[in-house]
Amino acid sequence: MKYLITGGAGFIGSAVVRYLISHTQDEVIVVDCLTYAGNLESLVPVSDSHRYHFEYANICDRTALDALFAKYQPDAVMHLAAESHVDRSITGPAKFVETNVLGTYTLLEAARHYWIGLDVQVRSAFRFHHVSTDEVYGDLGDSDGLFTETTSYNPSSPYSASKASSDHLVRAWARTYGLPVIVTNCSNNYGPYQFPEKLIPLIILNALAAKPLPVYGQGNQIRDWLYVDDHARALHCVLKSGKPGATYNIGGHNEQKNIDVVNLICQILEELVPRKPIGLSRYSDLITHVADRPGHDLRYAIDGSKIASELGWVPQETFESGLRKTVAWYLNHRDWWQHILDGTYLELRPSC
Repeated sequence: MKYLITGGAGFIGSAVVRYLISHTQDEVIVVDCLTYAGNLESLVPVSDSHRYHFEYANICDRTALDALFAKYQPDAVMHLAAESHVDRSITGPAKFVETNVLGTYTLLEAARHYWIGLDVQVRSAFRFHHVSTDEVYGDLGDSDGLFTETTSYNPSSPYSASKASSDHLVRAWARTYGLPVIVTNCSNNYGPYQFPEKLIPLIILNALAAKPLPVYGQGNQIRDWLYVDDHARALHCVLKSGKPGATYNIGGHNEQKNIDVVNLICQILEELVPRKPIGLSRYSDLITHVADRPGHDLRYAIDGSKIASELGWVPQETFESGLRKTVAWYLNHRDWWQHILDGTYLELRPSC
């Protein structure tokens, strides 16, 4: 198989690329315009493989996309390119509409144009896999319900609204044009190579630097946490065995309150890094409650029974095992995140 992966230098995208190069014989073409969250250092472990290719391109650039489809003749598209940080979407929603909505539209049209030109047998095997989020479903509040593949959409933030829009476009291209699509909606990812603005790496790095550990409100927001390598396995499984036109929810089966996540990170650091900066007694003393963000959803939770029953996928990591691996990874890969903090990772970007 030959996969064209958009956003392959991002957190989840790079995990998928590393998985495919390490565990399959498939060929991977990474398409990424390297926004602030795209990092070529996340692809260094597989960059020497002859089955890995990187193309510096924006999914909003139709001409560039047409050229890449013609050059590589992929068997499938895995669409992971997206703006994904909720706080950034609140202060600057335009970029989210541009990338997540217009970018998905442009990619769909490029893929459709390529797909209709294939011979019948190859065309029937082609897949367009759109990777989305559980945030499109909205807020479960204080209920004990779960998101299923048929839950109505009710996005709360500019980010989740833009992702919901992209989901609708993908399904419309399937219904109207017959493009063989698959949609997956995942819960909160965590693990190695995650950009430091997200909750878990932010807490780890702030704690190591004796900086405040910011927690929105009382930290009672509940998320279902999915280890990123489990997610990568799931995405490959869906693309290989999923039914065209189907949707699969991918969850970690690990619901946790944000405040409990922060406290557990502090406990792991107490064990792994007992020697603290001068004046700091416990890492948990750094916890700082801050004003909640607008429209903050209280609870997300995934019903993963469909992907388990139809495709046999279940997560391998518990939250405790995955979080311990994550903390250890950040402790052992200080160069990776230090290059982000000081901005030197940007020097790896090709010139326009």
